[in-house]
Amino acid sequence: MKRILLSVVFIVLVVFGLIIFRFGSALFQEGNPVPILTSILKLDLTMSDYEQFSETNQNTRYVSVNTGSSRFDVIKNFMDEKGWSFKEQMGSGLVYTKNKEQLVVETRQYTKHYLIWDIPKEVFN
Repeated sequence: MKRILLSVVFIVLVVFGLIIFRFGSALFQEGNPVPILTSILKLDLTMSDYEQFSETNQNTRYVSVNTGSSRFDVIKNFMDEKGWSFKEQMGSGLVYTKNKEQLVVETRQYTKHYLIWDIPKEVFN
């Protein structure tokens, strides 16, 4: 019985250590990491391009894989499906236009492997 308990504790500690190793100091940069980590797990298991992890009155937040030079392609495809045209990149913001309206999708790197992006509510209207 003691061996089983020790094995379970060891496995839990190894998994926790791997999570800390993978995400490091970025783990708590967005507040509570549980919704983001859950979405990252779904992202990795389902092979989808992005996962929603938060929604407020102003925006909806998504996480996607950082693919290097083409890391914004997922966002551009998402916005294109909603009818918005990419205009330009200004730092970490992507500027889009639709019917003379303009909005900015804010992006930031969560870890070296993942990006977080905020889609304003106007996109869904």
